[in-house]
Amino acid sequence: MSVKIRLQRHGKKGKPFYWVVAADARSKRDGKYLEKIGTYNPNTNPATIDLNLDSAVQWLHNGAQPTDTARAILSYKGALLKHHLDGGVRKGALTQEQAEAKLAAWLEAKAGKVDAKKDGLSKAQEAAKAKAFKAEQAANAKRLAAAAQAEVEATQEEVAEEAVVEEVAAEEAPEVVAEVAPAVEEAEAPAAEEAPEVAAEEAPAVEEAPAAEEASEEKEA
Repeated sequence: MSVKIRLQRHGKKGKPFYWVVAADARSKRDGKYLEKIGTYNPNTNPATIDLNLDSAVQWLHNGAQPTDTARAILSYKGALLKHHLDGGVRKGALTQEQAEAKLAAWLEAKAGKVDAKKDGLSKAQEAAKAKAFKAEQAANAKRLAAAAQAEVEATQEEVAEEAVVEEVAAEEAPEVVAEVAPAVEEAEAPAAEEAPEVAAEEAPAVEEAPAAEEASEEKEA
């Protein structure tokens, strides 16, 4: 029976999550498997890989053939290196202790690279957040400046409108005075004409008073 080490898809739409399995080459991709030897989550950065190193190496010893993606995962976790070192131990090229020491050194160096990548990603995220924050502050400042400018322009427009109203009122004032003056003159003219008539009516009464006094003096004589 031909055995393959491959990925079996799980998770939901848009967020896949994979199992690393050893399965019969004739079975469907998401069908039955012989053993689950790890998981692969590509939704994180960097991707999260959890692998049972000993089981994976044992399947490689038994002749299982990994797919391209599974081979990359096995290489990333050191399974292919351990498989190669175990072959050297079987051939007598090196001892088991030497093989384990080489594997441990490689895993330590790999862990350092992964940590450095995580630190770089964290710094990049922080820089992106700082840049976005500065951009937001600049946008807010620009918006406030635009609002202040609009308020100043509105105030200037109000002042200009008031000035126009005052100017129009000043221009209309002489016309109103000119319209009112003839009416005042017409009202004063009849009063002036009636005044001589009243004086003329009072004058005879004043003149008659001496005549009455003379008549009374003649009677006494």
